[in-house]
Parts: sequence; structure tokens; C-alpha cells
Amino acid sequence: MELKFRIAGRIAKPVEQVFEAVADPGQLSCYFTTGGAKGRLETGATVTWDFHDFPGAFPVQVIEVVPNERIVLEWQAHEGAGESGSAADYRTRVTMAFAPLDDGRTLVTISEQGWRESEQGLAGSYGNCEGWTQMLCALKAWLEHGINLRQGFYK
Repeated sequence: MELKFRIAGRIAKPVEQVFEAVADPGQLSCYFTTGGAKGRLETGATVTWDFHDFPGAFPVQVIEVVPNERIVLEWQAHEGAGESGSAADYRTRVTMAFAPLDDGRTLVTISEQGWRESEQGLAGSYGNCEGWTQMLCALKAWLEHGINLRQGFYK
């Protein structure tokens, strides 16, 4: 069984604004990478993300960016649940798709795949599914209401 997941949500903003809120490190740091993001998401770049709840900046390789359509990333796999999990010696792939809807909203779909088929890989995929779901909720709250859902949520 291949370990992968896909989540989706609708943001009540135009696709250009939603895409930019993910690609721009300044905006991403306001609602998701609470320890800061360094580097714009552009094809071929390696950026750095840091989280207050998961300390220690780490590299994210940007595989492909199609403005207002898609962002594809790879990063070191994380196996296990929560903070007790550990980094593994392989990478997983994250694909974010942005689709404009007829009513002016944007459908954002995030998928990730590539974990080893093991109990640790399964736990890692569940943890990342939780994290990306939180990211999508935080993106919606930030863009639609100016609220940082992650502030004080973890520590």
C-alpha cells in the first residue's frame, strides 16, 4: 500500500492572492512557518522553513512552480508521530494545486507521498496530513480574517 494523502479546501480570495500567500516567505511566516521562512518558492530554489512548535530550521527543495497553479516541494521524510518522530534518510513530495472557482474563491489541494511502507512511515504520513490540514485552515483564517490560528496554539 502506497502511503499518501490529499486534502483540499476553499479560500474566499482570488487565486493570485492565495498563491502569493504561500509563495512569499514573508506572508508564509505570518500564519504557517511561525519560526520564519527564508526564500521565495521558485523552481530550483532551496528555501528554509522553521516552526516554533517543531524547532530547528530545515531545507525545502522547490521542484516546480507554475504561478497561480502549482507548487511542488520535496523535503526530508519525517517518520513517527509528533515531536517524538525522527527524520529519515529519504524525501517525500508535496504538491499544492491552486484552482480558481467560478464564484471568485480558490480551491487549494495539497497532497504528499513517498513514505516507506512501515509503521513509522504511516505515523509520519498521518502527522504530515495533520500539519497540512492545519496549514490550509491557517491560510484561510489569515487571508479571509487576518487571524493567525497558530499563534499560541502549540506552546
